[in-house]
This record gives sequence, structure tokens and C-alpha cells, in this order.
Amino acid sequence: MASADLKVRPVSGKADTKAFIELAYRLNGDDPNWVAPLREEVAGTISPKKNGWFSHAEGQLFLAERGGKVVGRISAHIDTLALQMPPEQGFGPGTGFWGLFEAEDQEVAAAVIAQAEDWLRAKGMTKALGPVSLSIWEEPGLLVKGHDHPPTVLMGHHPARYQGWIEAQGYGPAKKIVTYELDISKEFPPIVQRIVAAGEKNARIRIREVNKAKFAEEAAIILAILNDAWGDNWGFVPLTQPEVDDVGKKLKPLVFNDLIRIAEYDGEPVAFMVTLPDLNEPLKPLKGSLLPFGWAKLLLWLRKPKARTMRVPLMGVVKRLQSSRMASQLAFMMIEYIRRASVANYGATRGEIGWILDDNQGMIAIADAIESKINREYLIYQKAL
Repeated sequence: MASADLKVRPVSGKADTKAFIELAYRLNGDDPNWVAPLREEVAGTISPKKNGWFSHAEGQLFLAERGGKVVGRISAHIDTLALQMPPEQGFGPGTGFWGLFEAEDQEVAAAVIAQAEDWLRAKGMTKALGPVSLSIWEEPGLLVKGHDHPPTVLMGHHPARYQGWIEAQGYGPAKKIVTYELDISKEFPPIVQRIVAAGEKNARIRIREVNKAKFAEEAAIILAILNDAWGDNWGFVPLTQPEVDDVGKKLKPLVFNDLIRIAEYDGEPVAFMVTLPDLNEPLKPLKGSLLPFGWAKLLLWLRKPKARTMRVPLMGVVKRLQSSRMASQLAFMMIEYIRRASVANYGATRGEIGWILDDNQGMIAIADAIESKINREYLIYQKAL
């Protein structure tokens, strides 16, 4: 039973939006491993005018107040493309979501989750999944392992106490997703080197760098492979052009030709691998603001980044090749070429791959072969409404 002075209400207007954003900085600011996102980026994520995901989604933000003080927040949202997906892939008709979850205590957590559920029920939803903030392609899941180190770029980080608070509301795991870390300063095991060397002798294979000068064309190639490669995965929702356009604007400064590769077979693009230098390393000391001099520091870093860690957020091979030896060969070749570039050109010593579904046997086999280990685990929860 919530206390009488605890109220949850919809976000309305600029002041509420600012309060919604600022709460995360107050509740997480003392966590030495939390990396404060830039406030401008958070504002863009929740703005229908700046986030292409809203072209096929709707949602409502909520604030919890106690005694006039903001103590919690949550989003409730529906993705129309997720409603169209097969239920056996996790979503489908009646599936709604909540995310952007923050709470000062368990009472607040219960109240904001209940409010999100009420909103979803009113929209005809019969199942809630969360936290998903906001798109499945953005920050899915709650961190349940890996609180002892900072997240890499575009990864979430949450207080350990949230797990118990969410489960206390009747939620159970729907899917676990993981990230793997590895030492990229050393060469891969001999078997991987032999696979790469054999691929280099195959005239039908070409592993090329992307051309940032042709950003839109390269993005279209990657998008086509991605939607084909991931189409049968749990939680898949096709990426749309408005989303790609907006993500492209956000990530273009992090695009470096030698860190993104496209594999061609007989001249046809059949696989890709995207790698990003860990932007969280220069962001962490800025504490979410580019003022007064953070913008200059960040701009200088982006011109010639030096990063300890490289993150691989996305890679894929077209569906028709996924059960073949060619798929793993192309993957190992892209990973090795990007590993070399990461070490030589950016001073990187550590790699992180993910997120990866915990039952994706193909990716798990690749991660094992290059001697990487799970370093972070996230849970996406579900509950019948």
C-alpha cells in the first residue's frame, strides 16, 4: 500500500520533462561506475521529434512525487511493429513495455510500475515487458551482473537493488542478454588465426572498410543485412529508416572507417561488424554536461580517439549463410581485422561484444573461440496484465 503523500502523474510540459531527466543524476550520481549520459542525448531519446522510433510507437512518461519531491519515474510505451511480430519471438499482439525506470525506494518502484501497467491495460495490452528503454535497440534489460565496472557506450547501468524491487511486483525473467569482454592486445588462438589465413586465400571473399564519405549508402547496406540476419531472433523488431537516420546523426562522430567492416562474397555484401570506441571513457568525467569546457574536451577526443575499450554492438551474417562454416570464417576475419586496427590506431587493449542473447549458440561459440568471458548480464522481465 502506497503512502498517502506518494503520487504518480503523467509528465506534462518542460518543467516535468526536466525533472524526469534530472532524477537519474540525483539517484545514481554517487555510484562510481555509473556514467552520466549527456542531458541533451536523454532529451532527444524521449522526444518524438528527435527519436525516429516514435514513427511506429507511442508512450507516456510518468513522475512519482512524495511531499512535492520527485522520487521516481517510468515510461510506458507500445511499439506497433513489436505487436506484429510472432509471439514465439517474445513480443506479438498484446505486448507493451515500460522503461526509463528510476525509484528512490521500493514503495516508489511499486507505484510507478503499477502506473505503467495501468496505462498499458487501458491501451488493450495483456503483457508487460521491462525495462526496455525505449526501443529494444536502445537499452534493453536490467543490469543484474557487472555492477563493479562502468558500462561501455550505449549500455545501461542500474542499481543492484532494482532487481528485487521489480521481482517483488510479480515479474519473472523473459530473456537474459549478456556482454563478453576480452583482451585484444594479444593475438587470437592459433585455430582462429588459421581460419582467418584460409579466408585471406579465398578470392571470393573480400573484407572491406566502410567509407564514411558514403555514410547513407553504407548504412543502407548494413541495415539490409541486419534486418535479414536478426529476423528470427527473440525480441527482433525491424529497424526503420527514421530510426537509422536519427541513430546515424548521433553515432556518425563515432564512425571510423577501419572499425566498421563489411564482408563481401562474390561481390555481394553478406556480413558486417560495427565497432565503436568507448565514448563513455571521455564522457564519465563530464557528469552529463558539455559546459563549460566539456564540449572542447569531447571534440578533441572525437578527432583522434584513444580508448582502452572497443565495443561491438552489432554484427550479422545473412540468414542463408548462418549455418555454414563461411559465417564463422567471415566473423573471425572481421573481428581480427578490427582487433588489429583497434590496437594499432586507437591504443585499445580491451574489447566488449554485446549485447548477445544467452541462447545465441553461434555467437557464443565465436565468443568462446576468441577466449572472451561474460562480464555483464541483463534481464528483460515480463508479467501478464
